[in-house]
Amino acid sequence: MSDRSRALRAACAVAPLAVALAHVGPAATWLPGPRRRWLPGLAGAGRPGHVALTFDDGPDPVSTPRFLDALDDLGVRATFFVLGESVARHPGVAEETVRRGHELAVHGWAHDRPWLPSPVRDARELVRAARSVRDVTGRWPYWYRPPYGILTSGRWAAARRAGLRPVLWTAWGKDWRRDATPASVRRTAAADLRGGGTLLLHDSDHACAPGSWRATLAALPAVVADCRAAGLAVGPLAGHGTV
Repeated sequence: MSDRSRALRAACAVAPLAVALAHVGPAATWLPGPRRRWLPGLAGAGRPGHVALTFDDGPDPVSTPRFLDALDDLGVRATFFVLGESVARHPGVAEETVRRGHELAVHGWAHDRPWLPSPVRDARELVRAARSVRDVTGRWPYWYRPPYGILTSGRWAAARRAGLRPVLWTAWGKDWRRDATPASVRRTAAADLRGGGTLLLHDSDHACAPGSWRATLAALPAVVADCRAAGLAVGPLAGHGTV
C-alpha cells in the first residue's frame, strides 16, 4: 500500500470523528460553571434584582393547571418552555397558560437527545414547534431551550434560522429525580440562585420520574419566598433583561 493510500484511509477514518465532534462540541455549554462565566446570556443572566422563573416539558393536562393555580396564588408569572407535540395534544392547557399571563417559549417538538447530526430534521422540527406556540399566542416565540440543555451545532443553527434565542439556566432544583422532595428542590435551587439568575424547574413529568412534579409544586411557595426575602423580584424571561 502506498503512502498516499495510507493517508487517504487515515483521513477517511478520522472524518466521521471530526464531524461528530463538530456536532456535539457546542453541547459543552451544558456545563454550568463555564456557561455562567463565559456565556452569561446563554446562561440566562439578567437584571441583578430579578430572578427568571422557568418551567420545562409541558403542557400537561394534569400537572400544569396546578402550577398555574399556585402561581396565581403567589402573584408570579413565569416562562414555560413547551414541547410542540404536547401543545398539539393539549392546546387548551397552552392557551390557559397564556391567558393567565405567562410566557410560552420553545423546548423543541419532542424531548429527544440529538447525538447524531440531523440538520434538516432539527430545522424542520424547531420551526414546527415554534409554529405551535405562535398558533396559541398569535406571536412568534423568542426563547428556545433544547431538551436536556444539549445545544448541538445543528440546533444552534436551527435556532438562528428560526429567529429563536437559546437560553439555558443558572440554577435548577434537580426536580426530575425519583428521590426529589420539596426540601431537596428548595435547597438545590437556593445553592446556585442569585440575583439575575434563571431557575429551571419542571411542570410535568414528561421526561422526569413519574410524579416528580409534585415535589416541585410543593416547593414553589418556599422558593419564591426565599427570593423575595433576598429582595429579588420573580418573573418571566420577558422581564428579566437578559444580557
